[in-house]
Order: sequence, then C-alpha cells, then structure tokens
Amino acid sequence: MRINVATIQFEPTQFRKEENVARLLALATQAARDGARLIVMPEMATTGYCWQDRAEVAPYTETADGPTSQAFAAIAREFNCFLVFGMPERDRVTDLYYNSAILVGPQGVIGVHRKTHPYISEPKWAANGDGGHQVFQTEIGNIALLVCMDIHFIETARLAALGGAQIICHISNWLAERTPAPYWLTRAWENGCALIESNRWGWERGVQFSGGSCIVDSQGNVLASCDSGDRILSAELPLPAENPQLNKRRPELYQRLMTNTFLWNPADFFGLYGRDPLPDGKASRIAVAQFRPQDEVNANLAQIRHWAGQAKSEGAELLILPERALTGGDGSHCALTREDAPVQALIALAMELDIALLAGFAEREGEQCYNSALLVSSEGVNAYYRQIHLSDQDRHWACAGDQWVTCDLPCGRVGILLGEDLLVPEAARILALEGCDIIACPAQLHSPLPMAHAGTAIPHVWPIPRGADPYHWLLPRVRAGENNVWLAFANWPAAAGESFGLSGIYGPDTFAFPRREAKATGAKGLALLDISTGSAGDPYPDHVVRRKDLVLMRQPHFYTALIASSPK
Repeated sequence: MRINVATIQFEPTQFRKEENVARLLALATQAARDGARLIVMPEMATTGYCWQDRAEVAPYTETADGPTSQAFAAIAREFNCFLVFGMPERDRVTDLYYNSAILVGPQGVIGVHRKTHPYISEPKWAANGDGGHQVFQTEIGNIALLVCMDIHFIETARLAALGGAQIICHISNWLAERTPAPYWLTRAWENGCALIESNRWGWERGVQFSGGSCIVDSQGNVLASCDSGDRILSAELPLPAENPQLNKRRPELYQRLMTNTFLWNPADFFGLYGRDPLPDGKASRIAVAQFRPQDEVNANLAQIRHWAGQAKSEGAELLILPERALTGGDGSHCALTREDAPVQALIALAMELDIALLAGFAEREGEQCYNSALLVSSEGVNAYYRQIHLSDQDRHWACAGDQWVTCDLPCGRVGILLGEDLLVPEAARILALEGCDIIACPAQLHSPLPMAHAGTAIPHVWPIPRGADPYHWLLPRVRAGENNVWLAFANWPAAAGESFGLSGIYGPDTFAFPRREAKATGAKGLALLDISTGSAGDPYPDHVVRRKDLVLMRQPHFYTALIASSPK
C-alpha cells in the first residue's frame, strides 16, 4: 500500500491564534489539493509554544472538538483526507489544559493524543497526558500520534509499533540541534514505522527552533526534508503490511521496563539492604579496539595482546574488543568452552597487564553454542554474557541467552550487550535501569548505516553545531544519549555487508556540545576517552550518568504492552 502524505513546516505567531489558524488552513488546503491523503502540522501550531502559565494561555485553549478541529475537518470532508495538528486543549470536565495532537478525518475528530512526557515548559501550564499511546485505525492506515519530547523515550514509539501503527505522526517544537533529528530517524527505523515529522522553525521568547521537517519511510530513509521556512513537503509513502522489526523482541525478559529505578537517589536505591551499591564515582580512561578477527585463534590472541598493550600504555583501565574477537569466524566450527586454552590465555593476559578486557567469542557448552562475551581482569573472570537478541545469520548456529549481565568495576557499573542487542531498544534501556554507567558492546554491525547532514541555516547559538556532519545519525551515539550512559562500542572495521565500523566511546548527554566521544574510523584502531561517573562521596549524584535525567522522566505506567507476550 502506498499513500500520498504531506508535512507542513510553520512558524506560528504567539498571541495571534486566528491568523495562525487561517494560515494553516490555507497551507493544508493547498496540500490536500495536491493530493495528500494525510497532512501533518506542528505542535502547538495554532498558538505558539512558550507560554508562561495557565492564565496566559487560557484565552487560546479549546476543546478537542472545538471550532479549530471543525475547520480542519471541513477540509478533510472536502478532499477526503486526514489532518493532524497541535494545539493547547482544554478538558471540558476538569478544566485541565494539555499539549495535544488532534487527528481529524472526513467524519470529524478521530483521535487525540495528550503529550505524556513533558518538556521543561509544559509544567508551567499543562498537565501530563492521561490517555496513553493509542493507535487509530483509518482507511489509509493505522496512525499513532506523538508530541515532541514523547519521542525521546524508546517506549513511546515502541508502544505505537506494538499497537499496529504503520505511520507515526510526530509533531514538535524541536530545538537545540540540527534536524532531521537522530531521535526521529531512530524511532522510525527501529520500529519499522513510517514517520511524518512536522516541526516549527523560527524564534519565540528567545528560543530558537530547528525546523527540519521530514517524511521518513519504515526503513529509516528520508524521502523528503527541508531546513528552515514555512514549507509543504510531500512524498509517496509505502506502508508495509508486516513489521519484521518486532520479531527479535524478548518480552518475557523485559519486566524491568515497568519500573522506574531512578525515582530515588541512586546511591540509596541501589545500596538498599546493603546489596548492589553502585561503585564510587570517579574519573577513568576506557578504550575500544577496532579490528577484523581472523579465523585462527592464535592470530586473534596476538591482535588482542597488541591492542591491550597499547591501551594499557595509554592509561586505559578497560578495553572492549569486537564481537567474536577471540574466535573470529561465523559460528560453531570455531566455538570454545570457557575452559579451553585460548580463553585461559585471555584471562592470563588481563592479569599480566592489569587491565579489564571484554572480548566476544563463539562459546560451546555441551551440544549448544552461544554468541558470548567474557569480561576478565586481574581478578580473573568478572562476568560473561550470552547474546539475548540473535541476528538471522547467528540463529543458524547459536542459541539465545536469557540473562542480563552487569558487573561492577572501579570505572563504574558495566552492562554487557553484543551487536544485535543494540538494535533492539529495550536492551540498552534495561541495563540503564539496572544502574549501569557504561554499556560495553562488542559488535559486528553492518546496519543501520550512519547518515550524514549537510549543515543547517538555522542560527543555532554556540556551541550547537551548524556545519556538516558525516555521522549525524549514528545509532551508538543515540543509544548512549537516550539512556544517559557511556557506550563503549567495538565494531568490526567498515566492509560492505559486514560492518560499518565507527567503533567508539559515546557520551551520555545527547544535547551536550561539543560531543564527548572518541571514534576509531580506520581499518584498525584504538579509541580512548576520559570518562567520569561523578564525584566520590557526594550524597546526591553530580553527573548525568548517575542521575539519568531522561531515564528518570519515563512514564512506565503506560508501558504494560511492552512486556505482553502477544502484542496486537
């Protein structure tokens, strides 16, 4: 199925609602005349965004079925189309105000989404949305609505996908980075949903908005985008009937998603009853090595020795090595038990150099094989992990693991993932909720390929970058920021169909510029980064990896469908 869609980028003028609505009606009519069946307009498009309090916004609120919705519904009836727009909604029963997205069609109002995950400005005047995350069935496809910061959270778009959404209409007043934003692209790609993004642009009360409205298909490909200015963008959008992106999920292992472990001071929470206190905060240097393992174990051990020696000489206390760094190959023919000599040699190397090493290997136990990783140090074996989310290729030889693994080292609490796990957003989220400061991920990932950005004309203030970036959308960077962790990602070097390279250590704050990260971009290389988990001895966390600001703001009471064994 393919449908014609449009997104409208627009700069509303605060306090001039009638003019805003008239302009939006004209733009929407033009898009409808050009054949768009679904037309999306920005967050708070009717009124502007930066309201000081309830009293100031009150004259511009209306109910979801009020005159503005009726005016857009008239366009829907005339052209047999569907429209999404944002406005400050007033609940006629409670008199509460909400930052809402309204979906109208030829029959009138079809659905309302009240923003569930508020940005810093909403609490000045709006209540948190109380309707959860619905999917609305229409003749042109199943449509979900998200408002701006909702999409920061992996859970919201995942709920849409599990509810059968084919299209996510994301309306926003996005700011503080070049757009199309990496979060937008990630949520489309990881959930197998098309995404229509309508963002505002321009200034309001000293806030610079980013523009960058776009139309993205279910593979994460940008079909149309713009930078600044009032624009109508259109595209023919394919809607697949099935969603293979959900096939790797392991909901029976996702119960942790229903908790909010950072509501309390993490020093108190994780140390409750004298169990599992977080390591003291400190500064550390960690490293990742990028190289292609061979099909010969001794050759791999030699490479590991080389990179471990270099990392140690440069002051690193933890080195992450690629997926199957020890065994190479692609399966069971090279699998080792944990008692085999090469594994023991890895342990001996860690002891000799006094450095913690995390290396991937193909593991054999009895008749079964696993894609595994072993964490060793001068203490011996610290932890081992068996990959939970297997690639289609690895399913031919490996069994899936069923245990999340974390380990406390002097540099912090380390959670372990392997390659394909990083593609499933629930995995890194669970390790963040377990208190991890660092997620260490040996990998052999060839997708999603990084996406470049040509630069923006939006006059962002320093230090927000405006120039070109060859790695604007880079999945490891997104996973680090959305979970407030240091992500140490050791990939195979770039090779067509085998890996995209870009091993690196990626920082815990998406909107902190210049970025705190280090990358290895060659065929072989070592990336090192000085990281911190905060000051030791402080009663409250003074670093984002310990506060986990984004993780704290989750709304798990909406997330029950994420752990259901049979999604819609």
